[in-house]
Amino acid sequence: MNKAHDSSYKLLFSEPEIIIDLLQGFVHEPWVNELDFTTLEKVSGSYISDDLRSREDDVIWRVQYQQGWIYVYLLIEFQSTIDAYMAVRLMSYMGLLYQDLIKTKQLTANKQLPPILPVVLYNGEKRWDAATELKDLIVKVPGGLEKYLPSLNYLLLDEGAFELKELTPLKNLVAAIFRLENSTTREDIIDVIGNLVEWLATPEQTRLRRSFTVWINRVVLRPANGLEQSIPPINDLEEIRTMLAQRVSEWTNEWKQQGWIEGMEKGMEKGMEKGMEKGMEAEKILLIRLIQRRFGPATAETAKTILNPVMKTDTLEQIGDWIIDSNDGETLLSKLKAL
Repeated sequence: MNKAHDSSYKLLFSEPEIIIDLLQGFVHEPWVNELDFTTLEKVSGSYISDDLRSREDDVIWRVQYQQGWIYVYLLIEFQSTIDAYMAVRLMSYMGLLYQDLIKTKQLTANKQLPPILPVVLYNGEKRWDAATELKDLIVKVPGGLEKYLPSLNYLLLDEGAFELKELTPLKNLVAAIFRLENSTTREDIIDVIGNLVEWLATPEQTRLRRSFTVWINRVVLRPANGLEQSIPPINDLEEIRTMLAQRVSEWTNEWKQQGWIEGMEKGMEKGMEKGMEKGMEAEKILLIRLIQRRFGPATAETAKTILNPVMKTDTLEQIGDWIIDSNDGETLLSKLKAL
C-alpha cells in the first residue's frame, strides 16, 4: 500500500465498530460469541515496545472474554503484496508483543499469556497464495524432530477473493470496505456509500463517518480508479454520494467519447497498418485491456478465452460496443458467451 492508503486504512481500523464487524462478520468461530465487546480497546503505545511501535501499519486491540479476564489481542498486518514468509514475520511480531506483555505484567490471574489472533488484510490484485501455517514453510524431518517445530496460523482476509454478491447483503462495515475496494463501476461505489450513509446516521457515529470519508477521498476517489483527478476532497459521506450520482452520466459520456472509443479506433488503425490478421490480434489485445480496466482481471481472463477464436472484424467491433454499454462484467460475459 502507498502511504496515503496505509494511513487511511489504519484510521478505519482504529475504530472499534470496524473491529467488531471484522470479528463478527469474518471470524466464524464459536469463541467470538464469548467476547465482551464493551471492553474492546485499542492497545496504547505504553504497552508496546519501540520495535512494535515503529510498525505504523499495524493496529493492536484487546477484548475480554465474557467468562473471565482473558484478553484476545488482534494484531492486524496490512498487506498489498504477497509475502511468502508472512507466517515468519507474524511469529516475530507476536514474540515481541508477548515479551512486552510479560514485561508490563499483562498476564492472566494464573500468570499465563493471553491468546493473540494475527490477521492479515490483503488487498493486492493477485490472489494470496503464501502459506498461512508456519509449519508449511519448514522442511519436515522424520524421527521426532517435528515435535520441536513452532506452530502458528494467521487469519487471512484476501479482499479480492470475496465475491460482491456475497458481500452486498451484509450489513457490515468491513464488508462495505471490501465492496468499495472491489467496485468496478461508479454505480457500485454510489451504492456502497449509500449504505454507509444509512448505517452511520446517528450523532455518535460522527467520528466513524469522518474516518470513512477520509479513506474514500484518499483511496476510492483516487485517479487510479478512473475517477477525475480534479475531484476536490469532500468532507461528508452524503456529499460524496450526491457528487458521484450527479457526475455518473457526465463521466459515462466522457468515457464513451474520449477514452474507450478513441482507444479502440487507434487499435483498429494499427491493425489495418499491419495486416488484417495481425490487426485483429491487436484489436483483441486492446479489447482485453479495456475489459480489465472496466471490469477487473477476472472478467478479462474469462473474456480472453472467449475472444481467442474470434476472427471477424465486425464481431470485434460489436464486442467493443458491448464493453461500452455493459454495466457489469457478468452482463458482458453473458453476451460474449452467446457468440
